[in-house]
Amino acid sequence: MAMLELDGVSLYFSVKGEGTPIVFIHPPLLTNENFRYQRAVLSHAYKVITFDIRGHGRSQYSPRPITYHLITEDITRLLDHLGINKAFLCGYSTGSSLALEFLLNYPDRALGAILVSGMSESSDFYLRQRISLAVKLAMPTAFPILAKAITYGNADSNETFKTLYDAAVKGDIRNIKEYFQYSLNYNCTDQLKHINYPILLVYGKKDKSFYRYASLLKEKLPCSDLNFIDNEKHQIPTKASAELNRLIAHFVEGHNNNFF
Repeated sequence: MAMLELDGVSLYFSVKGEGTPIVFIHPPLLTNENFRYQRAVLSHAYKVITFDIRGHGRSQYSPRPITYHLITEDITRLLDHLGINKAFLCGYSTGSSLALEFLLNYPDRALGAILVSGMSESSDFYLRQRISLAVKLAMPTAFPILAKAITYGNADSNETFKTLYDAAVKGDIRNIKEYFQYSLNYNCTDQLKHINYPILLVYGKKDKSFYRYASLLKEKLPCSDLNFIDNEKHQIPTKASAELNRLIAHFVEGHNNNFF
């Protein structure tokens, strides 16, 4: 089990494959296991890096509150540890906001990004209500219910559900709650014009509440490519893995010249 010590906190990470590096970033409560299909397939051609954010999965509790600045700082330190100068970032859901934050804070460490079911802000009533409910349920008595709801929603099979759930309940409720809370108030929309890197946007065609975020990112990002996957909702990494993996591979190959 690979662990990186960061200021007294052990951060779990996994590296599989060789080639252009891609760092995958998970949303609150979920863990690196949410990218199990990307790790299994894309690692045949690329260096796939997954990790558990502090207080999630096998990473230890962080006495420092979870903020996007802290998480992106951890990513740079992980890249330093692995001897990697630049990487693509792939964020899922609120993890995509972290990918954007990384591009804004550490542009010299990035090759570009893949934003899956992503957003630069949480500004619609439906999404804010969902995140606010998760914050309320992030307590010892209700946490198993929250974990089951989120992991079951992201599972494509009973095996995946068990894997996601078992990893999720290892996390620390305090850090998970902090991650949800920070995501609720994060907004980098006004800064998107400064991101001059290639961005792949991927959404499910049935994820209609996220159309507004897809349109916003497409409009504001200087260099983005918007793709919708037919017959899919929000949970693309697990439920539409084959098509997502194809899109990621095509995108990375098209921009691999940035790596050399």
